[in-house]
Amino acid sequence: MFDAQSPAKVAIAKAVLATALGLLGLWVASSFIPALIWSIVIAVAIDPLYARAEKKWASSTGRNWLAAFVTLAVALLVVVPIVIGITQIAGEAYSVATWLSSARANGIPVPDWLKQLPFGREALTEWWQFNLTTPEGAAQHLHHLSGSALIANSRLIGSGLIHRVVIFAFTLISLFFMLRDRGALLEQYHVASSRLLGPAGKRIGYQAIRSVRGTIDGLVLVGLGEGVVMTLVYALFSAPHALLLGAITGVAAIIPFGAALLFAVAAILLVGKGAVLSAIAVVVIGLAVVGIADHFVRPVLIGSATRLPFLWVLIGILGGVETLGLLGLFVGPATMAVLVMLWREFLEDGPDATDCATG
Repeated sequence: MFDAQSPAKVAIAKAVLATALGLLGLWVASSFIPALIWSIVIAVAIDPLYARAEKKWASSTGRNWLAAFVTLAVALLVVVPIVIGITQIAGEAYSVATWLSSARANGIPVPDWLKQLPFGREALTEWWQFNLTTPEGAAQHLHHLSGSALIANSRLIGSGLIHRVVIFAFTLISLFFMLRDRGALLEQYHVASSRLLGPAGKRIGYQAIRSVRGTIDGLVLVGLGEGVVMTLVYALFSAPHALLLGAITGVAAIIPFGAALLFAVAAILLVGKGAVLSAIAVVVIGLAVVGIADHFVRPVLIGSATRLPFLWVLIGILGGVETLGLLGLFVGPATMAVLVMLWREFLEDGPDATDCATG
């Protein structure tokens, strides 16, 4: 007869209870899981520098102040560029509103740059005169920019912004506690991974950490480098708002091929000023910079850290972005790296591999 207090039944009961509570905990915290993952990614990225600083602030009070200072620095690193961008956009809002009002009342005259196009200018000029030069035509094509539509869109943006502010605040809170309790968390991970996975647990953790850092080097740092280069290019060819465009380009360049959209925006702004040749030059130089970064620099940085072929890195990045958004930039390659590591260990440790080695 099966004893109610037998070790097997107790183990099964513990496993069922732990699974149920784990699923319940995930459901309760589901809205904040992205914030937790973001805090882990940031903590992994800055851990080498933080570990050096922590040695000089060994006391509990010192660790609290150090964690608070680093968390504040991360917050400023994110908030300050956003505030600068919003300030510049708000400064242009009045000019845009005035232009829209004038366009609805008087129409939009054919711009000079349209007459300078090397091809298609006759057809485009005819279309412009027929559709936009009259107040009725301009109002018809600009109806989606009416006040009611803008108010509705601003409400959607506002609700989404509030949600992201809450997630960002919780990310900072989580980051503070992860940094403060770094030693205890690492010790707990080592114990838990050893009990669950044995020696493979430590290898999986190290591979995931290397993947996150390699992805940061290959995506974030290279993307920011592209932003700096393109800021100089925008300024050289007198693109409007060169600094803001360069900053947005740097963020967009974190995603492979994402900066191309900003090249198009800069080209449109330059064409609007009548600088068609400058617009072409910006696009050509931008595509050259992206080609060098995406095909030469990034594969070396990411592949050397993750030991992944760049194809799998690209699949992890793009698939992660599609599934998890910006967070997938780091989770995707790390997941692929761990899977490939386990696959290689499976092939090396399998019976067929042993037979081949001894045969």
